[in-house]
Amino acid sequence: MPPEKNQRGPGLSRRGALIAAAALPLSPALIGRAVAASEPLGTALPQFQRFKLGDFEVTSLLAGTRSTENPQETFGTNASPEAFAELARANFLPADRTQNYFTPVLVNTGAELVLFDTGLAPEGIAGALTAAGYRPDQIDTVVLTHMHGDHIGGLSGEAGPTFANARYVTGAAEFEHWSKAGNEGFDAKVKPLAEKMTMLDDGGAVTSGITAVAAFGHSPGHMAYALESAGKTLVLTADTVNHYVFSLQRPDWEVRFDMDKAAAAATRRKLLGWIATDRLPFIGYHMPFPGMGYLETRPDGFFMIPASYQLL
Repeated sequence: MPPEKNQRGPGLSRRGALIAAAALPLSPALIGRAVAASEPLGTALPQFQRFKLGDFEVTSLLAGTRSTENPQETFGTNASPEAFAELARANFLPADRTQNYFTPVLVNTGAELVLFDTGLAPEGIAGALTAAGYRPDQIDTVVLTHMHGDHIGGLSGEAGPTFANARYVTGAAEFEHWSKAGNEGFDAKVKPLAEKMTMLDDGGAVTSGITAVAAFGHSPGHMAYALESAGKTLVLTADTVNHYVFSLQRPDWEVRFDMDKAAAAATRRKLLGWIATDRLPFIGYHMPFPGMGYLETRPDGFFMIPASYQLL
């Protein structure tokens, strides 16, 4: 190709020199100074994930997370230390530490906003709702899957009830048990709301398309919930499963917080079997955020396949 008529000879133009300089690698000394000038920001997680389920809009909310030591003291209390460590290793997990997640779920049915569980404290659930674009006073219905503190903790605080305009729904057997238990958390957070509380039994409807599913064992009246809209189904398993490896892959391993351990294991087998057989998506309250996945049946239990873009 012949040279351009206005070429300035073998030397670089000022523009060419700038381009050439920009293409040169930085010296090690400059790189070191640039990295040192930026402090690490620390680990971070999103506070919500939203997707469509038929005509419903579903939002997973991260109301809190925390790390704990000695996970076998909680998950797999009837397993040998060797079996526990081997299952952890096989799943690329440490055997001496676990990360727990607290994941309420918000469902916009088109007619109302329905919140399932409330996390550990008002600040956590209010912060997650705000991040997702909602205010606590917009919530129409709060469903309590059961009465453990990490599910009822966000109901109220020093400022009073968190969800000023909500009605409340829970399992009848669950409410009856805790109303007689002398439990400080229940008495402080749930009893004051009793007049606004609707009690459900197995198969009862929260609202159109949201049905209670008995999942007793973790607590006396623990409930899962099936969401159904426009031919799509999603199961909220709540605390049926407390860990995505230890409680799923070994559903007969006992969990310290299961109040009736034999019943909880039987519930896991039954509920998870239904989810796996029907290839349904599910959200587990303590699964790695956003808590949603599918189940594959394995000889000893189930394997969780995290959801990716199936519902996005």
